[in-house]
Amino acid sequence: MSAESERSSPGPADDAGASAARNADPTHADPTPSSAPSTGATSAASTSSGAASAPSPPSRGSAPTPNSGAAEGGTGSARPDAEAVSTGGADGAVSTGGADGAGSTGGADEPGSTGGADEPGSTGGASGTAADTAPDSRPRRPAADTAPSSHTPAPDTAPSPHGSAPDGASAGGAGPELLRMEGVRKTFPGVIALDGVDFDLRPGEVHVLLGENGAGKSTLIKMVSGAHRPDGGRILVDGEPVRINSAQDAERLGIATIYQEFNLVPDLTVAENIFLGRQPRRFGMIDRKAMDARAAELLARVGVDVPPRTRVGDLGIARLQMVEIAKALSLEARVLIMDEPTAVLTTEEVDKLFRIVRTLRADGVGVVFITHHLEEIAALGDRVTVLRDGRSVAQVPASTDRDELVRLMVGRSIEQQYPRERGGAGEPLLKVRGLTRNGSFQDIGFEVRAGEVVGLAGLVGAGRTEVVRALFGADPYDAGSVEVLGRPLPGHDVVAAMRAGIGLVPEDRKGQGLVLDGSVQENLGLVTLRAATRAGLVDRAAQRRSAAGVAERLAVRMAGLDQRVRTLSGGNQQKVVIGKWLLADSKVLILDEPTRGIDVGAKVEIYRLINELTASGHAVLMISSDLPEVLGMSDRVLVMAQGRIAGELTAHDATQDAVMALAVKDVKDADEGVGGKEREGSRGH
Repeated sequence: MSAESERSSPGPADDAGASAARNADPTHADPTPSSAPSTGATSAASTSSGAASAPSPPSRGSAPTPNSGAAEGGTGSARPDAEAVSTGGADGAVSTGGADGAGSTGGADEPGSTGGADEPGSTGGASGTAADTAPDSRPRRPAADTAPSSHTPAPDTAPSPHGSAPDGASAGGAGPELLRMEGVRKTFPGVIALDGVDFDLRPGEVHVLLGENGAGKSTLIKMVSGAHRPDGGRILVDGEPVRINSAQDAERLGIATIYQEFNLVPDLTVAENIFLGRQPRRFGMIDRKAMDARAAELLARVGVDVPPRTRVGDLGIARLQMVEIAKALSLEARVLIMDEPTAVLTTEEVDKLFRIVRTLRADGVGVVFITHHLEEIAALGDRVTVLRDGRSVAQVPASTDRDELVRLMVGRSIEQQYPRERGGAGEPLLKVRGLTRNGSFQDIGFEVRAGEVVGLAGLVGAGRTEVVRALFGADPYDAGSVEVLGRPLPGHDVVAAMRAGIGLVPEDRKGQGLVLDGSVQENLGLVTLRAATRAGLVDRAAQRRSAAGVAERLAVRMAGLDQRVRTLSGGNQQKVVIGKWLLADSKVLILDEPTRGIDVGAKVEIYRLINELTASGHAVLMISSDLPEVLGMSDRVLVMAQGRIAGELTAHDATQDAVMALAVKDVKDADEGVGGKEREGSRGH
């Protein structure tokens, strides 16, 4: 297949979930740059930015919720060339593994919204079962100066539309470019995901990629990592035009990616996940001793105390993220792409990660860093490229003012980050008394009143998520009582909780809150499906009218109600999760990490929705690892420590120092082992 035909096609591997085995190295493209027309709007390839980097500022100090959504997965098969292909779900996205280095190509977040939705990709579950049959060694990427190529390197002196960085710019980024993307275009049915985007990365720099959900960030990095092929434009590595058709191609070129959605196999150990498809061998057998020793070194490097033989499914979210980082470090890549790596980390863990990134930068590694935490940009970045609606709209120094970054990102100014509208509290809607589950939490008691937002803060392992799952009936408890509107609620009964008026937006929206292969309409109608059924038949017309109304109210950016939820951006997916509970008219809405991985504009929309709910007499119980969010949106703050309520603060008295003082409080009987599984953390900014 010619370069032109390959780029003008969406690629059968992306759509059919199967990839033909390639005997030759596919990473180098034909000498002639592709001029294939995009299926969307066409535009001439723009020249890459040559801006020098800006100065680097100093560092800043269980069981799933019952849901009809099935977990995604894939089936692996051994092949003569030891390349395993995982077909993930009905979407047909591809995850490749095997001797060349197993690994899923990314989260299952494809575009499809009319507003330039983002994040297409494969389902996250890499099977990798063929890995144990892989040969003793894997092909290594050739060194940049010896790579076989018949192509003329792209000029490094291309004019920059952005100008140069100010005097005193960081030394990071000196020398030839590691990576360049010129006029890259990508379309999906009904949407132009990327329209002529330029991006470049130099050795020894952290280049931040910034934009709203749906701007095209994840689509861009998935082209570099081999999950998708561009419809137009070209990608260059070390000045050479390349085709990156798989995760193995990316690895051979020295590119590693840490995705926002975890790509780990729950039933394998930590060490097996880190070296999936690349296990060290001795006499043809996997050398588990060597693998565990190397894994222990990597885990120590990222500062996480987890035995290498720990089953991944037993870890909390924060530790899963650190295992993903260790996995990427094991590849010793020259280009490291990090998609929202700090979203689930505490302040201490973020600081550890930043130290690792700075060390990699000093060693000449180029880092592409995606974040929605704007304060991290100045703390770590050198340059920032801003995407909006699938286009690169600006490249600025990382020291750029926060308000200007927001304006560039969303196209407007946001005057108030936490627009909480506080009113008077009404009658108690939720009462919890002496709630206890041995080993997780003990003697939990509080009330949530109509018209108020109660924040639940705490450190990793405090037990916050375990408490709200027990309230919702997803997990059992051993003692205590729960009342809704004065009526006792039976324990461990999700249906009873829903009927009583409790709704739960879980922290893992994809795994526990959505049916990814279902449509927007189907997901919005999940909770009200029983109520819309008469004589065994669902009133689909009424369901559609209701779904259309709530989608319009929440401003869900989509091609239509029949669009699959997996193809929405993260912010719009979260709106759908919240929307199904709005249709159910839940009196008490529990929000567990409601804005994780969501851009600043979508966050404000969710905050305004919270205001609407409380103004209409509903109540909100909110868990968030973003401490400023808890302080800015809560009327009262309950602080948990070691499985107990350590204290309560009013909105007036709640400060970061006051919350953290309670969060580290030495609670009585803490040495009895009370404390939840590590699922959450708190971070102050």
